[in-house]
Amino acid sequence: MPVIVNIDVMLARRKMSSGELAGRVGISASNLSILKKGKAKAVRFSTLAAICKALDCQPGDLLEYVPEEEE
Repeated sequence: MPVIVNIDVMLARRKMSSGELAGRVGISASNLSILKKGKAKAVRFSTLAAICKALDCQPGDLLEYVPEEEE
């Protein structure tokens, strides 16, 4: 997938656990895990905003677009 989720990077920078982030954002640990692994089909802007608020970052710090190579 060409969109890479860098939540783990921001968690490490903020010295925060996944469980703590899930609690602050108000989502389940399993849903956060799905998002962190890049397996989510979509993310609500309200959830993205809550994650950014909890991690004190911008959406661009969490999401990165890397084009796939054409075969």
